[in-house]
Amino acid sequence: MLGTIPFPEGMGGSVYFSYPDSNGMPVWQLLGFVTNGKPSAIFKISGLKSGEGSQHPFGAMNIVRTASVAQIGISVELLDSLAQQTPVGNAAVSSVDSFTQFTQKMLDNFYNFASSFAISQAQMTPSPSEMFIPANVVLKWYENFQRRLAQNPLFWKT
Repeated sequence: MLGTIPFPEGMGGSVYFSYPDSNGMPVWQLLGFVTNGKPSAIFKISGLKSGEGSQHPFGAMNIVRTASVAQIGISVELLDSLAQQTPVGNAAVSSVDSFTQFTQKMLDNFYNFASSFAISQAQMTPSPSEMFIPANVVLKWYENFQRRLAQNPLFWKT
């Protein structure tokens, strides 16, 4: 499992995660799979619900009951079997590309929405209780955010 030896032809590995339930028994949850064509993946496990296990190939192995030991299991299986398995709902593979696409769409939507309210200074009627943001400020923010996102999709985490 070091990545130096590929899976046998037609095989891949189902990736399972286990965290004990309130009784200390392991609850296995399918996260996804790895294959020779997709030899690595990052799985999000922070949203997994305890107690929602799935069928797994690990049987009733002699595992000591402990209240806080997480485990990872890899089951080597046929590629056809892997394709038919359904990972637990919150175990999405982390994808910077989809996050970047979402952020770009959100930026475009916000800019288009805000721009749809743009009026010229001549069209403005004085209203002391209203605040106005110049459209060029929104455009500058939009362009700045796009530039930073292109340089580092995770810049917002710092």
